[in-house]
Amino acid sequence: MYISATLFAQITVFLIFAWFTSRFVWPPIARALDERATRIADGLAAAERGHNTLEQAAKNSANTIREGKEKAAELIIQAESQAFRIIDEAKETARVEAEKIVLAGRFELEQEAARLKEALRQSVADLAIAGVEKILQREIDATVHADLLDAMKQEL
Repeated sequence: MYISATLFAQITVFLIFAWFTSRFVWPPIARALDERATRIADGLAAAERGHNTLEQAAKNSANTIREGKEKAAELIIQAESQAFRIIDEAKETARVEAEKIVLAGRFELEQEAARLKEALRQSVADLAIAGVEKILQREIDATVHADLLDAMKQEL
């Protein structure tokens, strides 16, 4: 065997092998590598989208929490102002009721004082009549002298 024939045979086999590999073996491998690269790129893009979505959700949740706190603070302020308003209204109502009770009490006292004065006048008039009776030693007819007695009551 000659080296050149062997070398020529090896070159021929190598070229056939290279052609066969480039024609039948390499395209499925290249396709698989391209598909894998595409899947990896898609996965990285999905991961990036997920990361962006997560960041956006974190921002949205932070905004929602902030808005919720602001609304809660606003509601607390409104509730406090309403409570103060209700307390002021209750104080005003209690003051008005107290004034009504005091006025009613004064009116009742005035009526009672007028009744007592009238009873006292009547008692004084009765005592005066009794005293006059004893002095004169005779009976005084109250119906006959009613005008005189009424005048005495008014003077007292």
